[in-house]
This record gives sequence, C-alpha cells and structure tokens, in this order.
Amino acid sequence: MPAEGHYPYQAPIDAYGNGGFRFAGMSHRGSLLCLPTGMRAWNVQQPAELTRESLAPVFAAAADIDVLLIGLGSDISRIDPSLREALRTEKIIVEAIATGGAVRTYNILLGEQRAVAAALIAVERAR
Repeated sequence: MPAEGHYPYQAPIDAYGNGGFRFAGMSHRGSLLCLPTGMRAWNVQQPAELTRESLAPVFAAAADIDVLLIGLGSDISRIDPSLREALRTEKIIVEAIATGGAVRTYNILLGEQRAVAAALIAVERAR
C-alpha cells in the first residue's frame, strides 16, 4: 500500500492472515478499511475498539454504502448496539462476523458490483 496508507480504489482481497492482507498486488500489515473511496489502513486491533470514531470514514461514506461487513478477528463477538443503530440510521446493513467470512463475503459482493464496505481486523491465522 502507498506510504500514506491509502490505495485509491476498492479491490478484491487476495489473501489474509499473518497480521495483514494482500490485494491489488500489494501487501498490507494491520487492519484494513475497504470503502468505495479506496482501501486504507485502520488502527483497530480488537472488537472492543469498534467505535463511532474508529468507523468515522464509514460514516463519511455512508451515502455510497449499502452493506458493511465487519471482520471481528478470529472470533465472533457482539458489537455495541448503539453503534449498530447509528449505522442502521445511515441505512447501512451491518454483518459482524469473523474476518475470514467477512473477506469472502466482501469479495463476492464486490464482484457483484454491490455497494459494499468492509472493516477488517487483521488476524494471524487464516481459516
């Protein structure tokens, strides 16, 4: 990924694990936001860090997003109901699942040219 931590296009994810992701012929270490405005580094390492502030870029792009996939890492945990409601108010459908499932679903919806975004917490081991 370019030095500023932003790739200006949305791209399918080729691989995940080892603490990062591979897409568009590049490798990114750490968590990742995949938005209609492009792919960017995301400073979230665990589900407890999911806040309106950490998802501010998602809210900023809400008019262009129908579905937000949240990759919660290796395990599934509950996201704050007020955060889910805030996204619902923006007319964004939220699916919070393990990162592997979120990556696979993101790739399918992106391939179908759906208005999809993903907030993916990096994992060490791909499943």
